[in-house]
Amino acid sequence: MKKQIVQEETHPLTWRIRNNSKTVWIQEYKNKLGYIALKNTLKDMSPKDVVNVVRRSELRGRGGGGFCTGIKWELILNNKNNDICYLICNADEMEPGTYKDRFLMERIPHLLIEGIILSSFALGASCSYIFLRGEYVESEYILEKAILESRNSGYIGKNILGSGFDLEVYIHTGAGRYICGEETALINSLEGKRANPRFKPPFPGISGLWGKPTCVNNVETLSNIPGIMLYGVDWYKKLSYSNDTGTKLMGFSGRVNNPGVWEVPFGITAREILEKYAGGMQDGFTFKAWQPGGASTDFLTFNEIDTPMDFENIQKVGSRLGTGLAMVVDDSINMVSLVLNIERFFSRESCGWCTPCREGLPWIVKILEDIVQGIGRSGDIEILEELCSNLSSGKAFCAHAPGAIEPLQSAIKYFRKDFELGINVNIKNRLDIVSGIQCNFITG
Repeated sequence: MKKQIVQEETHPLTWRIRNNSKTVWIQEYKNKLGYIALKNTLKDMSPKDVVNVVRRSELRGRGGGGFCTGIKWELILNNKNNDICYLICNADEMEPGTYKDRFLMERIPHLLIEGIILSSFALGASCSYIFLRGEYVESEYILEKAILESRNSGYIGKNILGSGFDLEVYIHTGAGRYICGEETALINSLEGKRANPRFKPPFPGISGLWGKPTCVNNVETLSNIPGIMLYGVDWYKKLSYSNDTGTKLMGFSGRVNNPGVWEVPFGITAREILEKYAGGMQDGFTFKAWQPGGASTDFLTFNEIDTPMDFENIQKVGSRLGTGLAMVVDDSINMVSLVLNIERFFSRESCGWCTPCREGLPWIVKILEDIVQGIGRSGDIEILEELCSNLSSGKAFCAHAPGAIEPLQSAIKYFRKDFELGINVNIKNRLDIVSGIQCNFITG
């Protein structure tokens, strides 16, 4: 019992989870203080009170962007003018190397559902959608069952717990496109359109799903809401070691002894996660590089392994926290081959809406293929660097291209010799071949 109390106080996302990998269904969830926050909130608080609590908690989005959740909610309230609004849970988890949202949905679905209900109440949304990655078949089954359990218990539907608040929650499975992680592309897909990003402004908080104010939050973000409402702002802030409040699902994959995901406080160092939780490197393998938060984050080296895992500190050393699930690269891996695999993925997943992304990423893939085969040309590395510049933030329509080039630009920065080994100086310079052709990237 003492161990459970410690977990409850320090691990709001995971303390209820079973050790046998089985799903925590509604009765067990209620026995472990589930839906208490919802009951107390509907009884004693107004929607604005909830928004104020979440804003003061300084909860940041857990999908990778890290935007302040309370501020996003306030933007909805300031612009809805008694209009219909929607809450969308972004469960389209397609970042390579990331599996934290699936972990929550399949192990403790009612935590997410309670978070959705509380958030919908705060926003005044009577309809919420879970936009789920199509390949997450087991997650869909579990969520459907959990929603039915919640409805049968009076937590979803008309006049929830006698409060006068109505809510319907639906699951929409995507068609398997990475770009749907971008909130406006997700909204287009949900409307039955092609999953292209939209022009911003207007932002979804003003004109989103079917032209109505819409809030899009990540699975892990929404799963934090019940704990904040149950235990309060001060408790939540004290969970962290850094300026970013609360806990975060983080992990390590790759050639480690115990790959996985764990709930840890913000500010814990990458070294501690690697050595204490992931069990360090496997015998016979040496640490070479790591990505702190998914395939679209810059590589870092062992020199940055003692960096606190939070948004600000990871940015200071030249990368992004992203999803918080790190990947370690061992010394047996050729960095060019690894980056080629990553860029193939991003090239394939481009929606093709803007020229830099549509044309630039396949060009990157072609050059990397030549370098891997040892037939790279003099000047290829410089072309790759120029492409990274042309696809950087602000030069493409959305964040897909800037995220795609982060691993490439950092791999060239730290492991340029790996690229130089694939250059054959006897092959005619690629720039000579396209002499006289000026390729200007434009957005459109």
